[in-house]
Amino acid sequence: MTTDPVALTADLVRCPSVTPIEGGALVLLEDVLTKGGFTCTRVDRGDVSNLYARWGRQGANRTFGFNGHTDVVPLGDEAAWTMPPFGAEIKDGYLYGRGSTDMKSGVAAFAAAAIDFVKDTPPDGAVVLAITGDEEGDAVDGTTALLDWMATNNETMTVCLVGEPTCPNVMGEAMKIGRRGSMTAFFTVTGQQGHAAYPHRAKNPMPAVARLMDVLSSRVLDDGTDHFDASGLEVLTIDTGNPATNVIPAQTKATVNIRFNDTHNSADLTAWMQDEADKVAETFGVRVEMRVRVSGESFVTPPGDLSDLIAGAVEAETGRKPELSTSGGTSDARFVKNHCPVVEFGLVGKTMHQVDERVAVDQIVQLKAIYTRILADYFAS
Repeated sequence: MTTDPVALTADLVRCPSVTPIEGGALVLLEDVLTKGGFTCTRVDRGDVSNLYARWGRQGANRTFGFNGHTDVVPLGDEAAWTMPPFGAEIKDGYLYGRGSTDMKSGVAAFAAAAIDFVKDTPPDGAVVLAITGDEEGDAVDGTTALLDWMATNNETMTVCLVGEPTCPNVMGEAMKIGRRGSMTAFFTVTGQQGHAAYPHRAKNPMPAVARLMDVLSSRVLDDGTDHFDASGLEVLTIDTGNPATNVIPAQTKATVNIRFNDTHNSADLTAWMQDEADKVAETFGVRVEMRVRVSGESFVTPPGDLSDLIAGAVEAETGRKPELSTSGGTSDARFVKNHCPVVEFGLVGKTMHQVDERVAVDQIVQLKAIYTRILADYFAS
């Protein structure tokens, strides 16, 4: 009897695993994989639950890895949902529920494919699933904890597939071979409060922050590279909180986010922003403090054997040759790339994070078929 990826997706969706709550999802997955012959280890760290599952011997000559997550984003306005958000109900060919697209269906499809594959065609090597409960959160104790544990325990993956949704509109149209870097800078500009009628007795931080935001956002960072679109800086907010019409404020804050390609790294961009902040501080006689948070550096897995393997399986099952993309936000592939070559392929992500998130049932079945072919082709090569 084969493992049903639709039923497994539904079971996972019924687990209310909003980050960082485990919600029963990893407990369920561990039970299913253990019964399928996998050796499972919980790798929890802090408040985060993680699961490592391996079929085959440790230190095998080659190990195919899969990375995914069972945590989901909050529901938003629950009253706006037309279907129960954790009900996993099927209507008009779609399975509804938070996490159905991002990415419990991907986890279920690979788990189902892996269980049936190792049972029917035991490979010469090992198959690993590294599943986290913290991809949608801070991602500090999720996949990074799994990779730290793997390094300590001599567990390795030769290559890795991340099962995030990668197709914008139709199944098979795109896969990810890299991701842009992402960083956020928080500025606090402090002057001196005073009466608006006597500006010479105050130091207004508003013109300073306006100048700084203009300088940062006006710079053309680059024109794009072979695998990436142009980098960009966006001003997200300028906050002063001054309700008075006759008071020059003492302080204002601003936040920018940069999505950058492989022309840059976070250290260089940080140094550039700090230099511009120092110039503005000197010009306007204010104090400018900057704090930076880096979500991930830009990376690319050069097209080659791994991307060819994934693309070949996708084309065989869908009739479409996927575009090699680096678009979108960040994913846990940014951590895996330090361990082994990594690519991403999953289903259509049009409704992820939305109210009434849903996945086409036939896509889940098709995704299992693609993942099965990937495993078969990898171990046959």
